[in-house]
Amino acid sequence: MKFSIRRTTENELQQVIIRDNDNGTEVALLPDFGATLHSFKVQKNGESCNIIDGYRDLSELKKEMPRSFKGPKLSPFPCRIPDGKYAFDNKEYQFDNLFADGTAIHGLLYNKAFGIMDEQADDNSGSVSMEYFYKQDDAGYPFDYSCQVKYSLHADNVLEVTTTVINHGKSHMPLADGWHPYFKLGGKSNDWLLQFHSSAIVEFDERLVPTGHLSQYEIFKEPKLLGDTFLDNCFTVKPGIVSAVCEISNPGIGLSVSFFPDPTYPYLQIYTPATRDSIAIENLSGAPDCFNNKMGLLILEPGHSQIFTLRYKVNVG
Repeated sequence: MKFSIRRTTENELQQVIIRDNDNGTEVALLPDFGATLHSFKVQKNGESCNIIDGYRDLSELKKEMPRSFKGPKLSPFPCRIPDGKYAFDNKEYQFDNLFADGTAIHGLLYNKAFGIMDEQADDNSGSVSMEYFYKQDDAGYPFDYSCQVKYSLHADNVLEVTTTVINHGKSHMPLADGWHPYFKLGGKSNDWLLQFHSSAIVEFDERLVPTGHLSQYEIFKEPKLLGDTFLDNCFTVKPGIVSAVCEISNPGIGLSVSFFPDPTYPYLQIYTPATRDSIAIENLSGAPDCFNNKMGLLILEPGHSQIFTLRYKVNVG
């Protein structure tokens, strides 16, 4: 069989591995921690190359994930909500858990254990589906919903990630969705090329919260060396793009990653850590603080569902 699935524990991290047995590509998932994408390994010159900046072991994950949020599902909102407050249906809500800067950040599921729903492997693909039932865990979000995540590894180093959110409550609820993987391509990001198709940059205030203004931004409309450019910004995705919406590459070793979000992800958040050894490419359905500014905010009716899909393709030169 071309694809296979196995479970393993490495450095105290319980992982589910999807493998393409033909070319040795492997994807490692951490269901117990926000359905995190832990690694994406491809073969290059006979060696395994991991393009995901994950965690060395369980101890590092527990220490770093609440600060870096590398890898997990961002739900029911991405990025920051200032002071953890928002208004919905003429009611004021306040999240219990706040980040060090006083904001609510990156949703409520990053540290939740998802249960495995299904595993499938044949000659066409290997897939793992997992689910978390949120039952008003935080007073700031008194809604019942489930979040299902399906990872599907296909031929040619293509990973498809599908998220399905279902409203199990009796009232409609505010919703946004996103991902927070950090990618590494060897060496420093200063030497990588970045390209993305954006129509505008979302203007931020000093707390990295949108002001409501958009400005034209086309600096990386063609592949450009990242150099010492620092990014911690949100961009609107130019609609109707047939090719990859975003691509990062290290021309020195012939390795690149292309991003193909569907229209449910009209925002792109990019962050360059000070270490310059990775870059966060975050596909988002709504902008930061969308619970307040309504930029991309979705309202999900009782019993209804919303599906979000994106594909990553790793290219080995």
